Amino acid sequence: MNRSRLLRLSIGVVMAVVGLLSYYGYRQVNPVTGETQHITLTQDQEVALGLQSAPQMADDFGGLDPDPEVQSDVEGVGQLVVSRSVAGKTPYQFRFRVLADSETVNAFALPGGPVFITRALLNRLENEAQLAGVLGHEVGHVVGRHSAEQIATSQLAQTLVGAVGVATSNESGGGQQAAYVAAFVAQMAQLKYGRSDELQADSLGVGLMSDAGYDPRALINVMDILARSSGGSRQPEFLSSHPDPGNRQQTILEAIAERFPSGVPASLTLGREIRLAGDVAETSPSRSASSTRSQ
Repeated sequence: MNRSRLLRLSIGVVMAVVGLLSYYGYRQVNPVTGETQHITLTQDQEVALGLQSAPQMADDFGGLDPDPEVQSDVEGVGQLVVSRSVAGKTPYQFRFRVLADSETVNAFALPGGPVFITRALLNRLENEAQLAGVLGHEVGHVVGRHSAEQIATSQLAQTLVGAVGVATSNESGGGQQAAYVAAFVAQMAQLKYGRSDELQADSLGVGLMSDAGYDPRALINVMDILARSSGGSRQPEFLSSHPDPGNRQQTILEAIAERFPSGVPASLTLGREIRLAGDVAETSPSRSASSTRSQ
């Protein structure tokens, strides 16, 4: 082995070791989930990152929906989910906004608390409980610190890919193919984390929406809505960042059974109906079982 190649190999090894030590050296116990996570961001940094990113994310989906009543309704349901659950005891700054995009069926959360739902998804929901399920799922991502975890994982992956590229490169760029293979493996690992996060967010969402007084079985109906919206053309689950809705339904059912082994209490309701156009119907806001449809 010539000196230049040995030098490149040594530099690559050092890069990999530093990256691994940095990743595994940061460990925090999540007070909500009880899990030990490898996260480099503080909660205050998550909040700052979310606030900084929110305007651009909104612009990417056509900006905010111009209807103030719709914004107020969604914000009200979201804050109810937060205030009556463990999420309200965290330092995160939750805000719930409707995006103007009427074509893309989506909802997502940024680090630190900003939560968005597109008009396309809102228009497909039938009642407040389904909306609470969607928002509770996204709040679950925030309190689960999934974005912060993904950022740390991505940083490690980029470091390892760079280390492979340096260690295996030569004067003619012969290490590029190895770096591409390493990048693909790193991407697959991150997608696996994404699927796990989605399932955990579903489980957390069941508890969050239940604490707010909503029937968690409505979240199962949301999975049906997502399945219908896909038009039967979903990607294979292994290459998707979101699990198949059918598999997510099983996770939701298990979470409901664990939380309510004797059955879902009659006091948990569907809330008010939502019109197909996305406007909340002018019905009684009462949450008693007699004022809502049974599920």
